[in-house]
Amino acid sequence: MGNIGKIVKKHQEGAIFDIFVTPAARNVIFPAGCNDWRSCIEISVKAKAEKDKANKEVIQTIADFFDKPLSDIYILSGRNNREKTVLIKGATVNFVSERLRDSLNGS
Repeated sequence: MGNIGKIVKKHQEGAIFDIFVTPAARNVIFPAGCNDWRSCIEISVKAKAEKDKANKEVIQTIADFFDKPLSDIYILSGRNNREKTVLIKGATVNFVSERLRDSLNGS
């Protein structure tokens, strides 16, 4: 399911990957899928895309999924867009890739 190896990349401070956010969803789902066409991971959040609410929920959801503190999750680009680049500070590409792959494959 998807090519996680091409989506997660090394960054000088950790691992980065692109996400595509669906705000105002019924449920919070991460990862909601792997979009090969956009080369990103999909995420659904309940918060509306207003007053930074969706971004805060994105950060919280990713922090919970990877069991990382909020201070280790950053939106590097796309703060006002559905397409974003996220940094997980201190994480390796292997750790992030395996965690995403396991979840997407239903493990």
